[in-house]
Amino acid sequence: MLFGRGKKSKDERSETAGTVDESGAEAQDSVSGGSGTPGDFRLGKGPLDIDEIESRDGYVDLGALLIAPAEGLQLRLEVEEATQRVVAVTMDLNGSSLQLQAFAAPRSEGLWDEIREQINQSVASQGGETEEVSGAFGTELVAKLPAEATDGSRGFRAARFMGVDGPRWFLRGVLGGQAALERDAAAGLEDLFRKVVVVRGDNPMPPRELLQLRLPKDAAVPGQAGAPQGAVPPEEPAMQQPERGPEITQIG
Repeated sequence: MLFGRGKKSKDERSETAGTVDESGAEAQDSVSGGSGTPGDFRLGKGPLDIDEIESRDGYVDLGALLIAPAEGLQLRLEVEEATQRVVAVTMDLNGSSLQLQAFAAPRSEGLWDEIREQINQSVASQGGETEEVSGAFGTELVAKLPAEATDGSRGFRAARFMGVDGPRWFLRGVLGGQAALERDAAAGLEDLFRKVVVVRGDNPMPPRELLQLRLPKDAAVPGQAGAPQGAVPPEEPAMQQPERGPEITQIG
């Protein structure tokens, strides 16, 4: 498996939520879908907590996130240039993308309502617009910003933000490409989002602190000595050199 790393400066990672990639309902309940775990505000099963799976076998282990493989899936890691820390992972599937970050969260309350308001304010300050919609994971936010195409015509850039408050963690997904605006195009990535496993860890962490991501231990970056060559099995997600994807809000 080939693993690529993209560079992201600290300033880029700190950009507000409204900066999104070019691309063509109700509030969450105060309790999860029956778990009764303090701080777990999930509406249904998934994304998953590490305690909800029996084994890590079969997942791509990225530290704070375990990713289920799927045919045609490619993964890209975003690396902060100044510190070389992995700060995000992007899942590419069928021409659309889903960018993921996981954060520590309070035991007794969720973060998504507050983060959603921050995104609204940021997009409005850049002359864009947002719309709250009801999705499979609760209230989501579609953001659109004015943009100029290469031929000079006016259009917009769009991204769809999803947020899930799990037990002591918060997982955010940013859909780009057709999946940002078309439910049918988003179905595959939404299914993968539901299968993501968050590894919060037991160490005390302040709310909003980024959970640590990393390259898998056996991964090699393309171009490095010893990097494997040849085709990747179809069910195993490949890690490719990234292109710029939807930007993620600074919530720390």
